[in-house]
Amino acid sequence: MHQYGVRDVEKLLGLPRSTIRALVDAGFVTPARGARNAWRFSFQDLIVLRTAQALSQARVSPRRITSSLRELRRHLPESMPMSGLRIGAIGDRVVASEGGKRWQAESGQYLLAFEGDPAAGSLAIIERPQPIDDWYGRALALEGGDASAAMRAYERAIAADPAHLDARINLGRLLHEAGRLAPAERVYREVAALAENATLLFNLAVLLEDMDRRDEAIAAYENSLRIDPALADSHYNLALIYEQLDKPHEALRHMARYRRLVERG
Repeated sequence: MHQYGVRDVEKLLGLPRSTIRALVDAGFVTPARGARNAWRFSFQDLIVLRTAQALSQARVSPRRITSSLRELRRHLPESMPMSGLRIGAIGDRVVASEGGKRWQAESGQYLLAFEGDPAAGSLAIIERPQPIDDWYGRALALEGGDASAAMRAYERAIAADPAHLDARINLGRLLHEAGRLAPAERVYREVAALAENATLLFNLAVLLEDMDRRDEAIAAYENSLRIDPALADSHYNLALIYEQLDKPHEALRHMARYRRLVERG
């Protein structure tokens, strides 16, 4: 079964390292340990992390989140379902849906969606497709084997929902990895106009370094740390840049911070 490091989780889910650590500390997931005692997450862990954050933001109670996720985890596949998996809150209930199926996470009871007017004698049982999640889930599944197809799937997800930040961030990363630097920067800049995101700014900073725009890269790394001071990779990369600029004080400061964060996580 494939496992993911903290950096993989940051890229795939768009979660800052501080949020990942808080969700682990809260007991929502118990990742395995790999080389140098680093956390290693399963696919199920990724779903649980993303869901725990979303449900917390929806103000579902911690007790209900915990019980729902415990039951949900028992039904999760070991790989990304091609139809996509969607988790949400309906009132105080946690609901999961995959393809044409929808169920209450705590009880496993299947739910039906209704449309029409009962008073007029018109009532139909329906299951609405989730095109955004379908394309985003497909893109994630394709990343390891067909980057071009994954980029096209991310573009379809963005077309369905222009505010889908994770799809935009992942598309920018794939463009960067393919050497398409200008389109990658354009995607990142578009995301930056929508929301502040530490992972986005880190990715943009790495891209700017590769474009030999070091001053702009420094600014992007610093902005990523303003949003998430525990983003260890930004501290590490800044330390390297400041060392190249012959600024030992700044280099040592960021390297020391990086080492403290790595030892903690």
